[in-house]
Amino acid sequence: MTSAEAASPTLTVVRALLALAVVFVLLATTGWTTIRHRPAPGPSREAALAAWARDRIDHRPLPGPGSPSRTVAAFFAGLGHARAARLADRHPLVVGNLDGVPVALRYRANRVSLGHALAAERGRVDDTRLSSEGRHEARRRFDRFTSLLRPGRQILSFDPTGTGRAAEVLGDLERARRVSVIVPGVDTNLLTFQKTHGRYAAPAGMAEALHDAERRSAPGTRTAVIAWADYTAPAGVGVDAMTGRLAEVGAARLVRLTEALPGDARVVLFCHSYGSVLCGVAAPRLPDRVTDLAVAGSPGMRVDRAAELATHARVWAMRDADDWIADVPHMEVAGIGHGADPVAPEFGARLLSARRAIGHSGYFEPGTDSLGNFAAIGVGAYGNLVCARADGACHDGISGAEGR
Repeated sequence: MTSAEAASPTLTVVRALLALAVVFVLLATTGWTTIRHRPAPGPSREAALAAWARDRIDHRPLPGPGSPSRTVAAFFAGLGHARAARLADRHPLVVGNLDGVPVALRYRANRVSLGHALAAERGRVDDTRLSSEGRHEARRRFDRFTSLLRPGRQILSFDPTGTGRAAEVLGDLERARRVSVIVPGVDTNLLTFQKTHGRYAAPAGMAEALHDAERRSAPGTRTAVIAWADYTAPAGVGVDAMTGRLAEVGAARLVRLTEALPGDARVVLFCHSYGSVLCGVAAPRLPDRVTDLAVAGSPGMRVDRAAELATHARVWAMRDADDWIADVPHMEVAGIGHGADPVAPEFGARLLSARRAIGHSGYFEPGTDSLGNFAAIGVGAYGNLVCARADGACHDGISGAEGR
């Protein structure tokens, strides 16, 4: 081996790292960053868990937060409605976020938690001891909690600690035959859970658009959509956005959610941006009820081929022609980067059209091919899918209404 040949792998690694560094610096100056949100005081999940651990029912300890969802479900089934409701009122921050707890009881518990969080924030809005920035942050949190408390909203998870996490359900989750779960990406937190401007770029707006599109696509199908912002997402560009650390933690939470969903509905995951990294990490552990996994604007799924995801679920991918994520080097070097490009033909995903999506945040905009395709997958109307290629290859091996 010549010295040049020996040096070649080293040069490749160096060039790859330099490419990653340059691209992420560029992205940092072109809109992939936002102001980091400073944690605000309020209900503490740690304190809530400590109180939960000390409590007893009939001299028996309560199920731990890491208990299997079937264990939690059996525990609450044995309590009866009145005792379960009292437990939810006493420990809302735990009950509202515990997989296996009946859905209606989680909604109730999270309304209680939201009320507590709103009260804690109310006193900070006009607190002159805070900086103007601090009061502005308090006002935003106050407004967010007020919105989440609106009648009819179904909050499946809520944790105001730090930048916060939440999940919201549209539709009847307990009776649904098909459930769609939206997994968003970078800069997802309580303050960005919904937006007035850029409505369909935020989890709540994504879910609203998808729920409406699914009902139009299959009016007779009982559907539910979950806006799942119940993990700690990377804040702006940095190490967290370039590695899989937060995706690993979030993947465990996503797997528990899919295992704990009520009934036997078929489940589809729609994973945007960094959310697709999380979905890729979760894929091998997903239950059989997850039939499809669709990614949009993906920086990679931490594998080189779709087959390496080790899931029986169909894997779909799309990217708008104007999405800047295409400029991110699709590689992984020493844990930096997220692997191969899911829309590359050799990756092996079923490629879908994202026409009219316009950029990285437009995949759930009404009137786009991307949203229409998401809705078709969500209700099992595979014959309505618009492929990325004219040959219709994304339909291969699938009947038009499979799984309806």
